[in-house]
Amino acid sequence: MQRQGPILVDGPVEVELEDGTTVTSDRWRVALCTCRRSRRYPWCDTSHRKRV
Repeated sequence: MQRQGPILVDGPVEVELEDGTTVTSDRWRVALCTCRRSRRYPWCDTSHRKRV
């Protein structure tokens, strides 16, 4: 089964991207994008939602 939607992670969070750069968030909970369509990747901005 393939996961749909973001993964919620308790923060603060530090993520290393494929190119080796590191991004951080000090928020108490963050949503990590799993569809890679977010304009703020790796943070989810709900771009994964289907448009009607």
